[in-house]
Amino acid sequence: MADFFQHSTAIIDEGALIGEGSKIWHFSHIMANASIGKNCNIGQNVFIASNVKIGDNTKIQNNVSLYTGVECEKDVFLGPSCVFTNVINPRSFIERKSEYRKTLIKQGATIGANATIVCGHTIGKFALIGAGCVIREDVEDYACMVGNPSKKIGFVGEFGHRLEFNEEGIAIEKESNYQYRLTSKGVERIL
Repeated sequence: MADFFQHSTAIIDEGALIGEGSKIWHFSHIMANASIGKNCNIGQNVFIASNVKIGDNTKIQNNVSLYTGVECEKDVFLGPSCVFTNVINPRSFIERKSEYRKTLIKQGATIGANATIVCGHTIGKFALIGAGCVIREDVEDYACMVGNPSKKIGFVGEFGHRLEFNEEGIAIEKESNYQYRLTSKGVERIL
């Protein structure tokens, strides 16, 4: 007996690894050699290709396709209909499976609804990618990105609230009371 939930319409290919407490909902397809961590929630009509890795406590909303080359660390949130690519210059008449580029979504990051992540980039930990955003470059930890093409409009804390830094480069996040420091290397949590 499985220690995860699989809706009767979901397809999980032999060889896929599904962690304890995870839920796979309506019409989703998990291919062989995909790896899904513990306590994940995979929404309706989600496709997860072979060799994709999903960390613990990740939530994938409806209509998301994760292709070979995508890796999500733990606590990632993927909004409805967000898009990932894995080849930079696809053509239907040329097979480029040997050219898949890795896309890494680090711990705690959020990708908003209908955002597009161009392959070969890293989304930093706890970054917030706004709805409809198009990401064409690496995103630093805690960055808040919006627009097409995307631009950084500031930083957010681990609870997703905008960080306002004082003259000493310190910010305290509402709700969590976590403290962050802004340095020339980016943002780091200090308390």
